[in-house]
This record gives sequence, structure tokens and C-alpha cells, in this order.
Amino acid sequence: MTETALPVRVASEAREAGRELDRRLFVAGVAACTLAVWAFLLVQLSGWPPHEDETLPLFVGRRSLGDMFDIVLRHRGGAPLHFLLAWVVAHLGGGLMTMRFLSALFATASLPAIALLGNRLAGRAPALAATALTAGSWLLLFHGIYARMYSLFLFLSTVSYLALLRALGRGGWRAWGGWVVITLLSIAAHPYGALVLCSQGLYVLLTRKRLRAATPAFAAVLMLAVPLWRSSLVLASRFDVGVGGGGGKLRTPHEVFDYLWRVAGDASSGYTAILVVVLVLAGIGALQLLWEAPRHGLLLICAAITPILFFLVGRFGGNSAPESRHLIFVLPFFALAAAAGIFAVSRAAGPRTGWVAALLVVGLLPTEVAWGWHKTPALFKRENHVRVVARGHAADWLASTSRPSDVLFAYEPLYLAAWERSHSSVSRTVVPRADARLALETLTEARKPLGRGVWVFDAGDNNNYVKRTHIELRMPFPRSEFEARVYGPYLIIRTRKPTVTVARYLDDARKVELIGKSLAMGDADINYATIRRAQARLVVRSRSSVSS
Repeated sequence: MTETALPVRVASEAREAGRELDRRLFVAGVAACTLAVWAFLLVQLSGWPPHEDETLPLFVGRRSLGDMFDIVLRHRGGAPLHFLLAWVVAHLGGGLMTMRFLSALFATASLPAIALLGNRLAGRAPALAATALTAGSWLLLFHGIYARMYSLFLFLSTVSYLALLRALGRGGWRAWGGWVVITLLSIAAHPYGALVLCSQGLYVLLTRKRLRAATPAFAAVLMLAVPLWRSSLVLASRFDVGVGGGGGKLRTPHEVFDYLWRVAGDASSGYTAILVVVLVLAGIGALQLLWEAPRHGLLLICAAITPILFFLVGRFGGNSAPESRHLIFVLPFFALAAAAGIFAVSRAAGPRTGWVAALLVVGLLPTEVAWGWHKTPALFKRENHVRVVARGHAADWLASTSRPSDVLFAYEPLYLAAWERSHSSVSRTVVPRADARLALETLTEARKPLGRGVWVFDAGDNNNYVKRTHIELRMPFPRSEFEARVYGPYLIIRTRKPTVTVARYLDDARKVELIGKSLAMGDADINYATIRRAQARLVVRSRSSVSS
């Protein structure tokens, strides 16, 4: 062997050591990551305080299947698949913990899917490293507990990319049919499923592989998803979100990349020094994949570049500023790029490449967990016992004194806790708090005469500037028209008599929210503004009906 051939052989062996991994070790490593995440999520399932966004789908799910789809597709917009799961849970007698269990299940199932995708694109060793990095990220762990649609979206979008690679590799109507189904489910899980579809379309156009077979499959998705596109437009109209004119905007590339910086931090570690290292590794890894396997590296680039282009042209209202969770579908690719970068720089160690890479991954994991603890301490700690006990007592009182005709304001977790205690007595009528048009529609369509109004203030809510375990008892004027109860941080205010009309309900709500403002409740300002806008809409509507 010549002197010049020896370094080439050593470099080649190092490269293979970085990509090849014994199959049994790969499976064992992925299984260990999966079991660790599953155990953590199950232990913390009840530790995270309940949130109104978690209760909303369950209240909507209490209705008939037709009414549920009508609300989601025509009035609220959003993720119909998530609401369908909530409908199943509600009609089977489940509640918040069941929905959280499903979130944990989909988050955990995402890890083997990410491992398979990483193996397909970069080999077993980088795939295992990417799985480990994903397992420790705040983005996965938080949404594995939070009973919303994001872990479901992560799982389905990852499987959709796998299905696309399978269809492009094998061809045939079965492979493309499977991709169509799973991609439709991804779009139904979250409106940003459209970005998944766009990134895949861009990839197919650039590679031009099986373009003739892909064209009818993509056309089928576009046509079959028409109700889902309409639902997304409904959501955009409610929160002033859209592409094109109107609304606010991530106006400059600086603002876009500042947002992407935060997304990358939540996907790994948001500490500046660590994040810079991770981003450099991800850049190296992406270039390495493009060099060694151009088609595979191109899919990674398409998945990353599509949302960047979208945010450069998309306009966003103040109520819908994009957050890191919206780009959770990019998490597998970001983790894989960082993992590939780790192996690229570790190759300098020659035959010890694998050990050096493993040490780098193990070194990054504590920084990810530390960032998650810094960002959301309650994710790792149990909820204050005082709050838990107080919520139980408050829910018991509501369950025993509620009437089916009551009109509840906002999707407060306390209402759900009462409903789980007494399905028959707690009302199905809930007035949304952040949308004046939808609030007025809900009141207008509710059975008349309207029942008693019910409001809840939580002094320990995360939206409060100062969180407390106790709240002061205050009542609106005239006090003879209201009753109130205090349970730890919870203040429940209820009218003594039915509100009867929409105008009377809104006036009572206005008085109650003034109490919330006086107590410095974080949501009271938004609630008060919503009620005042609903009152203005009601006046306009009344004048229009009189003039006509």
C-alpha cells in the first residue's frame, strides 16, 4: 500500500465507522431513547397544570359528530383530526388525562419514526444520535404532555416523509396511495401540514424522480384536502392570519431569523453559546449530507427552506404570532443535521469516531434538559399541591350546583374538571374569550332564554404577572345579582338568576371582567375587550334589523 493510499483508507474507515452501526445496537439505542421518554411523560402526565387550550377540544367533542365538524370546519377552523380524537375520547367517557396520554403516545411513537427517517437519509449512527437529541428537546417533551395536536402532527409528518421516500423508491399505486392518506392526515392534524406538502412537492420538482407518478398523487391530496384548506382559511380569518395583504407581518429577514433562532433553541438548547455550536454542527451536517448523498441532503434542505420562504411572505396578526411548536415537523431534520455534523467533526478521531460522537451527544443532552427546565420549570416539577386540592374542591362545588342551561365563559380547565365529575349537570354552552364574532355567534345560537352566567378567575394562572395560591373574594355590583366562591387561587362568580338575553349576559360579563381587571388577572384585559367588541357588534346587528 502506498503512503498516499493509507490516509485515504483511514479516512474511509472513519467515515464508515461514523455511518455504520450494528443493527442490534441501533435498535437497542432507539428503544432506550423511546422507553426513557415514555417513562418521563407518563410520570409527568398529571404534573403539568391544565390549560384552557387542552379543554377546548373536549368541550367541542361533547357535541354530536356532525356538530363537531360544523364547528371546526365552518366556525373555528384548525385541526379537525385532533378534534375528532377529542370527540372519541369525550364520548367514551374520557377526559384531560386521556388526551394527554394520547399526546404522550404520539410523541413517543415519533422517536422510532425519526430513527427510521434518519437511517434512510444518513445511516444508523447519525439516526441514533438524532433520535437521542430529539428525545431530550423541550419541543418534544413539552408537547408530549400538552394535550394539543403537536405531537400528533410531529408523528404524522415524519411518517409522511417516510411514505414519500418509499413511494419515490418503489413506485406503484399502493405506495403512492399510502402517502396520500398519511399526508392528508398530517394536514388534518395541523394547518402547517400544508408546509409539509409544499416541502415534499419542492423536493420532487428538484429531483424530478417519478415526476409523472407523483403528479396525480399530489393533485389528489390538493383536491381531497379542500375542506381542510377551507378550515385553515376560517382559522386565518378569525385570528387575522394569512398570506398576502392585510394583517401584521414578520417584516424583515432579521425578524424571521430571530424567530427561527428561537425555534432552533427550543429544538435543542436555547443558551446562546450552546445554540451557536449546534447550529454550526447542523450546517456542517447538512453540507456533508449534500456531498455524500445529494438526494437525501436535498430533502433536508427542502424541509428547512420551505417554512423560511413562507415566513418571509406570510402576514401574521398579533393574536397569532408564530411559535416554535408550529415548526415541530422540522425537528427530525434539524436533529439529523446536527447529528450528521457531530459525526463529520468526530471523524478526525479516526477509528474512535463513534466514541467521540457519542460523547458529544451525551454532552449536549444535559444542556437540552437544562433549557427545558429554564423555559418551563413546571414541566419537570409537580403542580403546587394547594392548587390541585383547591381545584378539586372548586370542581366539586361546580359539579353539584351547575345546571345544563348555564352559560360558561372561556374554556376554563375548572369547567372540565366539574364535567368529569358530573357529565349531565355541566353546561355544553361555552363562550370563547378571544374572538368577539365567535362569542356573539355562540350566544346567538344558544338555547333561549339564556341560563346563569358563570366566570372563573385563577390567580395562579401562567398568564398572570404574579402567580398566587390565594385570591381575594370580590363581587360585581349590584352584589344581590351575583354569587361568588373562593377556593385557593380560584374565584368563581355566577349570576343568581338566568341572564335570559344576549345583551343582559354581555353586560353581566362586562361587570365581572372589571373585577378581574381590579384583581390584575392576566386574561381580564383580553376578555373585557372581547366582550366590549361583542356588545358593539350586537348594537350594530340590532340597528340593522330595525332598519330593515
